[in-house]
Amino acid sequence: MSLLVVGLSHRSAPVSILERAALAADTQAKLLQDTLAAEPAAEGTVLATCNRIELYADVDKFHAGVAELSTLLAQHSGVGLDELTPYLYVHYEDRAVHHLFSVACGLDSMVVGEGQILGQIKDALALGQELHTAGRLLNDLFQQALRVGKRAHSETGIDRAGQSLVTFGLEQLVDGTDGTDGTDVDTWAKGKKALVIGAGSMSSLAAATLARSGVSEIVIANRTLARAERLAQILNEPGGTGVAAHAVEMVAVGDELTRADVVVSCTGATGLVLTGDDIETAVQGRRTPLALLDLAMPRDIDAAAHRIPGVRLVDIESLAEASADAPMAADVDQVRGIVSDEVAAFGAAQRAAHITPTVVALRTMAADVVAGEVARLEGRLPGLDDKQRAEITQTVRRVVDKLLHAPTVRVKQLASEPGGAGYADALRTLFDLDPETVASVSRADLNDADVKNRGRV
Repeated sequence: MSLLVVGLSHRSAPVSILERAALAADTQAKLLQDTLAAEPAAEGTVLATCNRIELYADVDKFHAGVAELSTLLAQHSGVGLDELTPYLYVHYEDRAVHHLFSVACGLDSMVVGEGQILGQIKDALALGQELHTAGRLLNDLFQQALRVGKRAHSETGIDRAGQSLVTFGLEQLVDGTDGTDGTDVDTWAKGKKALVIGAGSMSSLAAATLARSGVSEIVIANRTLARAERLAQILNEPGGTGVAAHAVEMVAVGDELTRADVVVSCTGATGLVLTGDDIETAVQGRRTPLALLDLAMPRDIDAAAHRIPGVRLVDIESLAEASADAPMAADVDQVRGIVSDEVAAFGAAQRAAHITPTVVALRTMAADVVAGEVARLEGRLPGLDDKQRAEITQTVRRVVDKLLHAPTVRVKQLASEPGGAGYADALRTLFDLDPETVASVSRADLNDADVKNRGRV
């Protein structure tokens, strides 16, 4: 296993850099295609969220891999390599596994314990599968990361350590709005009119959260009206939230802004969705404050809104500052223990899997030797009847199986331990195994894994 991750996040880079480095969906696809075209990488996938960009790859050379992946991130993000490099972090092999498992559990999130990262990891794997850039290693890694994250949330109280970014953002929005420090979100939101800009996963979560909090009306605005209508339909379904929801086109955002009490925006736009002038026009003559929550990266809402009287803006930058002092729950230590155990188990499984093609090749060679010797015996003793021939063949096979059983079981055990990768090489050398035979078994395993994993996410 030669797993490498190169990335940057809210922990390593200022929001201004993260904002500039944000990758659009088509850019992510091009990045993955170029990653596989690069010589050091055999597999690749990218995890891109509002506060992290990480490129995962299976590489054959560490230093060349770091250089190539760093260069690719710079090229596709549009941030110069010299400017980007100080904010990049690198994890390799077990440390890379530990990092992703920690991310999946919410330990590395801006709001510790938030669960939305699992959906984003799921999306990253789906993209790698769709583009066929995620092979056996990354499929196994990301599938296991999803299981580890779910285990952490089901076996511990990590959810109590923090909330989703949406909930945390709304709580920050409430504090200071209308002088309502200490007011809970439900009390603050009751009866308010909400505008949600965007219809992706984060916007859908925001709409659902606002609906549960008691807003009286939700307007969904999106570039693709059909997606906005679908989200509004879900909110209006019988037995649902009971909130009145309807969809509008993006051109109607200006008018809706004058009616809204709270606005949540999270689109994939590369430019501003709401400018300072838009907001200033919307608040002219109104008596109630306007609350804005910007969860997009790069930002949707002009930072100039901070200076407009009657407007309260919470964005990714202010959330990062607020979360730095958020209390950590005791459950975090339990999750860290789960991560450590799962990393060790994953490493052992990968090392054991590495030797499997060699063991299969050894047994294939032994079977060929048995078949050849039985054929030679038949030539020397043509008078053997079918029963005798079958008994001799079975006896020879039993002898070979018994001779190989203990060594192959033991070598798998040894290979699963740290530093056990050399046992496969030793086995191939001792038994003079054909490298092409071993390689063909590996290719067959890889193809089986690709077929098995395709569509599992």
